[in-house]
Amino acid sequence: MRSVSVMLALLLMAPVLSGCFGGEKKAEEVAETAFDFEQGDIPRTTWYHYPGSVSSSMAVDATDPNAVLSANITSNLTGMNSPFFAEATYYGTGYDTFEPTIGITSSGAIFFTNWNGLGDGTHIIRSRDWGQTWEDVGPFGMSDDQGQTPNSNDPYLYVDKFNDKLVKFDMHALTMMFVEYSNDDGETWSAPFPVEGYYAPQDHQSIASMPHSNAIVGEVVYVYCINTGSPALGAQCSRSIDGGHTWDAQRIGYPTESFGNQCSGLHGHVAGGSDGSVYRGNPSCEGPAVYASHDGGYTWSEHTITTDVPMQQGWHSHEVAVAVDEGGNVHATWISIDQMPWYAYSRDQGQTWSEPMMVAAPTVTETGFPTIFAGDEGRVVVGYIGEVNDCESVGNNTTECGWGGYMAIMTDTFAENPLITSVVVNLPEDPLDITSDCGNVRCGGFGDFIDVELDDFGRPWIALAHNTAGTEEAVIGTLMAGPSLYGEVVQLSPLPAGGVSSLKM
Repeated sequence: MRSVSVMLALLLMAPVLSGCFGGEKKAEEVAETAFDFEQGDIPRTTWYHYPGSVSSSMAVDATDPNAVLSANITSNLTGMNSPFFAEATYYGTGYDTFEPTIGITSSGAIFFTNWNGLGDGTHIIRSRDWGQTWEDVGPFGMSDDQGQTPNSNDPYLYVDKFNDKLVKFDMHALTMMFVEYSNDDGETWSAPFPVEGYYAPQDHQSIASMPHSNAIVGEVVYVYCINTGSPALGAQCSRSIDGGHTWDAQRIGYPTESFGNQCSGLHGHVAGGSDGSVYRGNPSCEGPAVYASHDGGYTWSEHTITTDVPMQQGWHSHEVAVAVDEGGNVHATWISIDQMPWYAYSRDQGQTWSEPMMVAAPTVTETGFPTIFAGDEGRVVVGYIGEVNDCESVGNNTTECGWGGYMAIMTDTFAENPLITSVVVNLPEDPLDITSDCGNVRCGGFGDFIDVELDDFGRPWIALAHNTAGTEEAVIGTLMAGPSLYGEVVQLSPLPAGGVSSLKM
């Protein structure tokens, strides 16, 4: 009996022994992917995806091999198109804002518009520690709390990166505008130089600079454009060749042969390129378009981007945002009738355009307030506010609804299948706004538009407002980690987490 017991025991042990002595079937190893980062798992506020197209507008999750295969996409996640670990946050400023714009000088100082309305004008707030703390740098007028332009309807801030000059462009009572500037990071300011227009209202103003041989001060020409309030009149533009002190008479900002035949007088922010060209986004009568000037803002040409992806029919039906990268390539974004942000680029100064791409994160269902900035050639950040769950439709029974501040980052937009790294700067339980249709109306501190820019390290910063407490606090979103959009495509240095605990109002 004992021998039988031993035999039985040996038979039972055989599988174990075979595993110990080389006949073991090794556990199946999980294959590493390009999205296995040493920093850890992909944050819940980050997505890696491919853009949607005209034929199939849904974003494709790049981390899902089956989705990539089904979309017939060849993943080429190498070189400039490689994925980087990315995570975003925002920092509160302690100041209110309306239609926020930002600028960043070479010192790393960040500037943000603080809207004070009637009697106090726009002040500029400054951070010298990457958004952690903020201070009011004026400009100050007759008293310590009064801006030099006492009534500001539309605050606007711009950094002339060719001269490292901070430019404040204020509109007064829809009839007059003033340009002030600082050459020392807001420590001192010029007097306000009047920019009087010939049409009323003078609204939706925007300004940009570009190097040009016409310049007699600072080697750049400044160009501004305004909305006339009339589609027939279209946008009007003016230029200064002496650093913003004096300005030409306003001229039509579109081809002269099209006078009286414009379908929209509104436009996005003006953008100047290092090649001396200046662009403004504006719908043509055929669809989203970019208007270009190559003679310092004196004459303009019209370039429709696409007739396949039309403009949104609501509040942002006018807003085509445009940017110019360091190679002179032009990039544009707009919200279409599907309420999603679309993007296209031109490599020949707006003459021809790429196929449009839908660039929203996979979970987003509605968007608004498009904005864009470009770094080195083919590197772009598109900003927008987006919503996954509408608070009204879910009956406020969830803490994860409302609007967030999104950035879609592309390090090689010219790739056959450009990888998009999308981030949202706020957590789902901390919305920036809970208005049901915020993406399609003038909404809280967002006003008509938001803004996005890069610092000299290639880190994107997005100007937003936190509206849910009714304070419309200016907040600035950025990457705690992610790829640089200037220089070599490398991981940015880390920044600390912000979020709701950083709010000061």
